[in-house]
This record gives sequence, C-alpha cells and structure tokens, in this order.
Amino acid sequence: MLGFATFAALLPESLERCFAEWIHALNQAGKGLVAIDGKTIRGSLDKAGDKAAIHMVSAFASANGLVLGQIATEAKSNEITAIPKLLDLLDLKGTTVTIDAEGCQKDIARKIVDRGAGYVLALKANHPTLHDEIKLFLDDAIAHGFKGVTHDFHQDVTGDHGRIETRRLWCTPDIDWCEDKDQWAGVRSFAAVECERIVGEKTSCERRYFISTLDGKDAKALADAVRGHWGIENNLHWQLDVSFHEDACRVRTGHGAENLSRLRRIALNLLKRETTEKASIANKRLLAGWDHDYLLKLLTT
Repeated sequence: MLGFATFAALLPESLERCFAEWIHALNQAGKGLVAIDGKTIRGSLDKAGDKAAIHMVSAFASANGLVLGQIATEAKSNEITAIPKLLDLLDLKGTTVTIDAEGCQKDIARKIVDRGAGYVLALKANHPTLHDEIKLFLDDAIAHGFKGVTHDFHQDVTGDHGRIETRRLWCTPDIDWCEDKDQWAGVRSFAAVECERIVGEKTSCERRYFISTLDGKDAKALADAVRGHWGIENNLHWQLDVSFHEDACRVRTGHGAENLSRLRRIALNLLKRETTEKASIANKRLLAGWDHDYLLKLLTT
C-alpha cells in the first residue's frame, strides 16, 4: 500500500502528465468551451514553515463538467506563469478558451491561437490603456445605440428566491480603430457585458469588457462563453469545497497538498461521468464508500 510519505514525494508534474493522458484517452474534451481559473487551497497555508497556501490553476470543460488539467503556481509567482504551462498539457484544437483578467496577456493569447483554439479574455486595469480605450468606445456606442457601428446584442434574464438578474452583452467586429489590436493574436471583436441584479429593493449594476477571437456579429456565442466561464465557480470550485472539503484539508508535507488536489479532481471527474445514480456528488461519494460494486463501477466506467 502506498504510504503517505511516498505519495507526498511524488512529483506533481509526473502525476499531472498521467492525469492529462487519462483525460485524453477518455476523449472528453471535444469542441466547445475550456474555462481556466485558479483556486487557493487555504488549508495548505503553513505559517510556521513560512510556506504560502498552494494556488492551483485548472482547465475545465464547461460542456461536460470535467477537469481537463491543472497546475500549481510557482512559489511567489502568479497565474501568468502557470497558465502557459497548463495550456501546453491540453489538446485545445477547436475549443474556445476563457480566462479572467489576470490571464489576459499577449503571450497567452498567442499560445492559445498557436494551439488551434480561440479565446475570450476579460480585460481590466492590468492593461489600462487598452481597457480605457475599449471602455470609452463601447460605452459611447451603447449610449448612442451603436449608430454607424456594426454590432450585435444578446440579453437573458433569470430569477429565483426574490432575485432577478439581467445579463446584457454588446459586441462589435469594428476594431480597426484600435492601434493595439495587432499585438493580440487573432483578435476579431470587442465586447461589453452588463450584469444587473435586483434583490428586494436593492439594485446593482456592473459592466465588464472583453477581447475575443470570436465573431463580433454573434453576441449569443460570446454571451455563452462568458457565462460558461462563470460556471467554473459553481461546478468546480464550489464542488471541491462543499463535496470534498478541500479548504479544510490541512495536509502540508512535501507535495501532498498538490497531489491530493489532483486526486480530488480525478474523483470529481469519475463521479460526474457516472450518470446512472441520480444523486449529488457528495451522496455519490458516500455510496462509493458503502457499496464496493458501485465503487468498482465508478472506477471502470
């Protein structure tokens, strides 16, 4: 039986390669949306040992809810250095990659395009000039009904438990005015997303901006990509915390926390692939512990 000391000594890079090969063998990535986002394993913080909490960056297939790969950020680094390494592990051809503002980098955009994929990248103050130019252009176009500007628009409204949320997306392929566009590989459109929330008597409204390789005349496709990216919080990060209690795990020895994180994602993939049992992820975990036949089914499906 593999002892924990041995498990903690396993090189995370080797374990991740095995994980990536398994996912590729399942042929589950397909076309569609690949959301990339990070999550800190809070319980791995070791103040006494002056060791920061591990931050894992994951690639998530939104269509089927499977984790495609993950990598830890280097000590005293950030997601910018981890994302290119993660992209190298994935078969991205024909997919659309979504990344939040921290990963909105020219080199990352180039790597995505070189891997045969498209992208939708959130834009914030890490590129202040580009952000401000696109914000000014789109805000003015929205205020004047896009007069003389080619565009498309999509809106959807959802509501439950007294909350109403309206999401609006405007996009345009008219980007020739932007001097910086040639620095971003394959960019074809700019978009603004407005999210308005009404909870009781309180109303809040936020507008965000994106650059993309997608068609600026297809607002629904862009809206689906943006909303699909937000789904990683509920369908991956929330599941890891609630169903697997990841943040409560206090393992800190060697590579133990990072390797256990991979095992949780492997287990989550197995539980999501098994669809005959109509139960929550947490209840499927319990059933696998009680019923060896069901456990075997999970492992061999």
